[in-house]
Amino acid sequence: MKKDIIINSTANEHRIAILEDGKLAELFVETPGKARNVGDIYFGKVAKVMPGIRAAFIDIGHQQDAFLHFSDIGESQEEYNALFEDDDDEEEAAAPPTVDVAIPANGGNGSGAADAQGLAVTAQAPSRPKPHQRRRPEISLQKGQDILVQITKEPVGKKGVRVRSDVSLPGRFLVLLPFDGKVGVSRKLANFKEKRRLRKLVRSFLPSGFGAIIRTVADGKSEELIKQDLEEQLKIWRTIEKSVKAEKAPALVYKDMNTTSSVIRDLFQESVEHVVVDDKKLYKEIRSYVQWMSPDMVDRIEYYNEREPIFDKYEIEKDIQSLFSKKIWMKSGGYIYIEKTEAMTVIDVNSGRYAAKREQEQNSLRTDLEAAREVCRQLRLRDIGGLVVVDFIDLEEEKNKKKIFDEVKKELRRDRAKVTVLPLTEFSIMQLTRQRIRQSVQLSFSENCPTCGGTGLVQSKTTTINQIERWIKRFKSESREFRLELQVNPTIAEYLAHGTISRLTKIQFKFFVKIRLVAEPALQLNEFKFISVRQKKDITEQFKS
Repeated sequence: MKKDIIINSTANEHRIAILEDGKLAELFVETPGKARNVGDIYFGKVAKVMPGIRAAFIDIGHQQDAFLHFSDIGESQEEYNALFEDDDDEEEAAAPPTVDVAIPANGGNGSGAADAQGLAVTAQAPSRPKPHQRRRPEISLQKGQDILVQITKEPVGKKGVRVRSDVSLPGRFLVLLPFDGKVGVSRKLANFKEKRRLRKLVRSFLPSGFGAIIRTVADGKSEELIKQDLEEQLKIWRTIEKSVKAEKAPALVYKDMNTTSSVIRDLFQESVEHVVVDDKKLYKEIRSYVQWMSPDMVDRIEYYNEREPIFDKYEIEKDIQSLFSKKIWMKSGGYIYIEKTEAMTVIDVNSGRYAAKREQEQNSLRTDLEAAREVCRQLRLRDIGGLVVVDFIDLEEEKNKKKIFDEVKKELRRDRAKVTVLPLTEFSIMQLTRQRIRQSVQLSFSENCPTCGGTGLVQSKTTTINQIERWIKRFKSESREFRLELQVNPTIAEYLAHGTISRLTKIQFKFFVKIRLVAEPALQLNEFKFISVRQKKDITEQFKS
């Protein structure tokens, strides 16, 4: 598969597109107001401990406290506590234990979603240890306790960031794991001899008490390059140690790379043929970094200076526009419809215009197979996380349902996020969960509509007129005034005044009241104001139910 990375940079926005065989597969967007914070390390303070939900809330200086689940707190705490000790050993600050790091299925090599952010190298400690593992100690967090945490998930909706206490520092070839003596190697690195060479090499460099995960891109790299990468991460860790001793919680002690740099660090591998950048300064920065870390790949960095916008040249802009559409058409004439709810994302598959002259089962199978591929692409492109339910077109035969399941599993192998998928049910419904690291890409380009509040629906004009009539009825039952000024949205004003005998005229005759109509653009469709002509003041609230 041909892969390319296309980067469009402006003063206010960086957009990074990952193309697979010329088609947009992933999109990263970074703006000043929505900077990436996954991977940042904070010296925080325990704000609240909630044993009932096995979690704590950590004050890291954000508007909302960070969420720390007990499963993200681990076992060995001696070295961890040493971070908080003063040089003269007069004081000790209580600190939580850290998690023994387990190597995930993707090996922390850039193939997991968190690894794209530099974080897939650690896995959550299980709430119930396996028999061969040590028994977990009691969690003893206390309010006001200082703690070092790293962000693993960006805020979503009203939820704050999620953090863990076992920190990791990603580099180009390996990820440094303080407080853990294990050395793991990516499972995608198949050569046994190379694995053994890299593990032996890294162990010879690592200081006592440190661990590391060796990434796939380290395959075949020289001792000098790997040592350089490790020394850079160790230097960063020493700086963090000094900051922890000098700073007062809450404080940011380490800021991870921005989105553009992290994408180059984590995703620029042998499978990528070109990295094309349209900003001269950024091009030089990326080229300099690659020249240092992977000099054999520096020729793949290209500077784009043509007049046509770079995203238009590679036909990316039209795919970005489709992100705002709930309906996505497929080549066969069928389409999928994506609806986001508070609890889950629901995707409906429809045959649309497709009606080949075949039996219904084969028609449905062909549409469902195409939809399976498009659904997996949209999950990655929109970065949809959490629970996802896909309603495929009904299939009768079990072998056809299995074909859909197998097709989805095959397509999901490209996804760097951790995805769990279940077979189709009796009603041809598929359930899956996808790891959520950051907000959906759509939120980078949009915000809730001030009129509908994000629902996509607004109150009907008839309902607003009925509310106005009910207000006048209450007003007439309690007041002897008969002259009013009514302020409404221009759309409602036009609706009231339309016709030979307008709706407003009918209301005036019905309630024996004289109303002067004023169109006020600042008002929403469901809002209105009544002004007393005699009192010269707003009396709307006075007669509301």
